[in-house]
Amino acid sequence: MSDSPPTEDTAARRVVMLTGLSGAGMTSSLKALEDLGFECVDNLPLSLLGGLIVAEGGLHRPLAVGVDVRTRGFDVALVLNSLAALATSPELDLDLLFLDCDDAELARRFTETRRRHPLAAGRPLADGIKLERQLMAPLKERADVVFDTSDLPPGELKRMLESRFGRGPEGRMTTFVTSFGFKVGPPREADLVFDVRFLNNPHYDPALKPLTGHDPAVGAFVAADPDFAPFLERLVGFVEPLLPRYRAEGKSYLTIAVGCTGGRHRSVFVAETLGRRLAEAGHDIRLRHRDLPTP
Repeated sequence: MSDSPPTEDTAARRVVMLTGLSGAGMTSSLKALEDLGFECVDNLPLSLLGGLIVAEGGLHRPLAVGVDVRTRGFDVALVLNSLAALATSPELDLDLLFLDCDDAELARRFTETRRRHPLAAGRPLADGIKLERQLMAPLKERADVVFDTSDLPPGELKRMLESRFGRGPEGRMTTFVTSFGFKVGPPREADLVFDVRFLNNPHYDPALKPLTGHDPAVGAFVAADPDFAPFLERLVGFVEPLLPRYRAEGKSYLTIAVGCTGGRHRSVFVAETLGRRLAEAGHDIRLRHRDLPTP
């Protein structure tokens, strides 16, 4: 499917069909797409979908349609058949976006918000989540794009949607360079993961322990490791030539994850340094430090 941004005058109408697991971020995703200029419709009966997409006067306005288990007359086979029919139209540029999330995080979200899961009436919440995951599996398999929102911080899902579907320079790919701690685990969305735990650890220096990789003293400590400079050159030399290749394969965003033990010192400094080098080479780079406290 195309990665071109939505416009009013393109030959094909951009359509994003948004589906996924309840609690995975459907509402916030539709709001983000609306901010990007999409006409957004949630829970439209499937029988009306074709008419909405080809409605007179709106042929070239980008459209996002939310379809999930709450949709009247929802049936996975019917959704798949509708997608197959719509995909044959030369007037449409269609993507199926699936929002995923792990069971524990979904349970936490429903418990915190005190919302009822749509498939948990008369059964435990965990059973409702499990049933929905089984029901939606064919749509996840068919999806053009899958976003796992399990450990995304506030705002990150919107940035991912902007990168994939937003207006921007044609042919551009956004690369997210993310630091993390292995004690929590690598980011689920990571395409490339690098382990920097072999570098000397500032955690064991009492003066550096309370600092982060943003602090010059920590950076100087890590950079003083004799393995740091040759590793960084090999890392940049490995990653930088890959970015145009990923873009040529149609990716509009890529996530590079750099991990140390806690995600506070070494990984932050290496991610910052790698991101700066890639940006200097002309790539669109966004930095994120998953396990640092938000200021």
